[in-house]
Amino acid sequence: MFARVLRMQIKIDKIDEAAKLFKKGVIPLCQKQEGFEGAYDMTDPKTGESVAITLWTNERALLASEENRFFQEQVAKFVEFFAIPPIREAYEVALKAEMKAPQKRSRRRR
Repeated sequence: MFARVLRMQIKIDKIDEAAKLFKKGVIPLCQKQEGFEGAYDMTDPKTGESVAITLWTNERALLASEENRFFQEQVAKFVEFFAIPPIREAYEVALKAEMKAPQKRSRRRR
């Protein structure tokens, strides 16, 4: 799995609007991209510092979303929200841990 990380400084008065756009205007389109695995959007409401992470099945899928200009088109939607230009990074995911669902206890009849 690979992750694209976009580090941004969002204008404080635009944080809610940017989050809404990411949720409603970007995620549904990401879900149509081959190899998309999920996303996170994190913002410090006091400073506007923000990190958006998209997860991809493999490096090929991550790069394909850039080669077909999908990534660039999505970033362009946020230009008016940026206080400074964003920084794009990519990483291979070394570990992904999730909480396990609690196991149901079976009831024994007496």
